[in-house]
Amino acid sequence: MSQEILVIGATGKTGRRVVRTLEESGVEVRPVSRSSAIRFDWSDESTWKPALHGVTAAYVIAPSDPAAAAPFVELAQAEGVRRLVALSGRGLDETPEQLFQGMAATERALHASDLSWTVLRANNFNQNFSEEIWESEVRAGRLSLPVDDTPEPFVDVQDIAEVAAVVLTSDGEHDGQTYNLTGPEAITFAAALQKISPTIELVKLTPAEYRETLLSYGVSEEETAELNGMFEAMRDGLLATPTDDVSRLLGRPATSFDTYVANTWR
Repeated sequence: MSQEILVIGATGKTGRRVVRTLEESGVEVRPVSRSSAIRFDWSDESTWKPALHGVTAAYVIAPSDPAAAAPFVELAQAEGVRRLVALSGRGLDETPEQLFQGMAATERALHASDLSWTVLRANNFNQNFSEEIWESEVRAGRLSLPVDDTPEPFVDVQDIAEVAAVVLTSDGEHDGQTYNLTGPEAITFAAALQKISPTIELVKLTPAEYRETLLSYGVSEEETAELNGMFEAMRDGLLATPTDDVSRLLGRPATSFDTYVANTWR
């Protein structure tokens, strides 16, 4: 039986790589976003059923609105989807319950469903330095964040995509599993920037300074609180320890930050 896999957020940092990885392995993919031929918009429930109809599995980026999670999972099950793989965040169990509610609601909905499901928990991507989030600051030579010298095991987005592809196309062995995806070693933000270029300055903001900076850019209070909560967890060392989940799932070492730099910045 042929299978078609839905990829939500197909133009995003992980989604577009999941699409490419699946297509390169010969899998039929239905990539959806707010601008795709088959539209998908978390805020427009009428777009969910056409996206889900006829697919066997789906890669899901958790919605920002927690109220969307359970209805989506229930609809996926009603439409005959057999497997959901959701990207979530590391340290979710240790962060205050008012933060990252969309991710938490998605995980709860999966646990309560009769679907085969797998959760991929990841935190900071290597590609945050070179795509969108911090790119403009890094290229300008100065990155300002509420960090200290606690190391972070940055994970490569292509590793996430390859893990997602493995899990989406495997039967049984990954059902009900939560994997924590990291790079092979933890390095400080200062060290990461030095590897990219010794001329890049790291400015260590206080949480209050970071909040004011985000608000001045038009970031919402809710998202600002979530980002500050994430960085607090990082400073507390909750995310500092690398795991071997990537290497176990892919049968090769996780991509190092040095390899990412060599492939992206050289």
